[in-house]
Amino acid sequence: MIHHPNARIHSQQAFDFAYRGQNDNAMTEISADARYLPDGPYAWFRLALALIVSTFVGCGMWAVVVVLPDAQATFGVGRAEASIPYTATMLGFAFGTIFMGRMADRTGIVPPILIAGVCLGSGFVMAGYAQDIWVFSAAHLFLIGVGTGTGFAPMMADISHWFVRQRGLAVVIVASGNYLAGAIWPLAMKVAMPMLGWRMTYVAIGVICALTILPLAFLFRRRPSHEVMRQAEAATQIARADLGMSPAALQTLLILAGFACCVAMSMPQVHLVAYCGDLGYGTARGAEMLSLMLFLGILSRIGSGLLADRVGGAATLLIGSIMQGTALVLYLFFNGLTSLYVISGIFGLFQGGIVPMYAVICREFLPPREAGARIGMVMAATVFGMAFGGYISGVIYDVTQSYRLAFLNGVIWNLANLAIVAWLFMKRRKAEAAFA
Repeated sequence: MIHHPNARIHSQQAFDFAYRGQNDNAMTEISADARYLPDGPYAWFRLALALIVSTFVGCGMWAVVVVLPDAQATFGVGRAEASIPYTATMLGFAFGTIFMGRMADRTGIVPPILIAGVCLGSGFVMAGYAQDIWVFSAAHLFLIGVGTGTGFAPMMADISHWFVRQRGLAVVIVASGNYLAGAIWPLAMKVAMPMLGWRMTYVAIGVICALTILPLAFLFRRRPSHEVMRQAEAATQIARADLGMSPAALQTLLILAGFACCVAMSMPQVHLVAYCGDLGYGTARGAEMLSLMLFLGILSRIGSGLLADRVGGAATLLIGSIMQGTALVLYLFFNGLTSLYVISGIFGLFQGGIVPMYAVICREFLPPREAGARIGMVMAATVFGMAFGGYISGVIYDVTQSYRLAFLNGVIWNLANLAIVAWLFMKRRKAEAAFA
């Protein structure tokens, strides 16, 4: 029980107090219908819808990875130039996740989802008919990337308002839509491309996305009550006082950590298909490994959400950073076909829960009415990390004609991330010990 607004308590107790109130009457004030309370039946229904939308929207990130070798051959460019469309997608993704996040804070999530449906539908069609690498890249930058950005940070921020006790789990389920997309879409494209070619496969993806995403957007019209948001603000103020950091300082740390971890993460995710082709195993094998990695990444994300609801986002993020670095080191020493399947699976199990933890930490400590914008900024940093990492790995390959140094580059960036996350974790532990 809190007796004074400045009392220092553990953040989970703050959440419990802020949403549940001191008695049952406070719960009644939040909503006349218990179905729409945080963690209630509607919250779980909305979570299921959000996962579906995120899975369709997430195709924009992975489609370009699958067609990278074919696009390189079609446009007659080098590996670094062929990596530009992926980098463009990530830059568009970063802009979309910030812009759409801010929009969601003001208007709710419906307009961003509608824009995503239009951008993805038109972007894939435009890219499918592109006659050179620059038009192809522009479609990924201005349309596909922007639309894909909506399905990540804005969707995570939106669902975070509907959960308290199981917020970590809810956030990672929405984030898993991105990995579920990575598990489903590459395999679907693997089947479609021999029959349709990569260009018509792109056009088909655009049509499917538009016809699916646009109608689903209208099912997200309900917004959290003003009382829910007011009490969420009180909870984050208490938690932030415990940590002893300003919102700007914490967000800056998360941005730096997110960038570093995703430079490391991008190496296997972006170049695995091409890497397998270079080793003589074929791009189809690489697509299978990528799907395996991302499917197991879903399990990692769900597990990290359950863990975060018990030990907190900072501790979960630290564990994920250590394990991702371990998997990257394994890529340096093993490149046999069976080994790559195993390591790719391990990598998926290790790193899948890392990125959503930044959103969990944002919602634990930063103002909830700015959740879309603040989570969007941090997620944009992770996207810039993926974009930079994907491109620099291609450059390293072109210079050395080997991916070995590219993997080593990933290990170094992961160490930088680990240093920041460990410092944040220790500061969190000291705060908890001081006010225990």
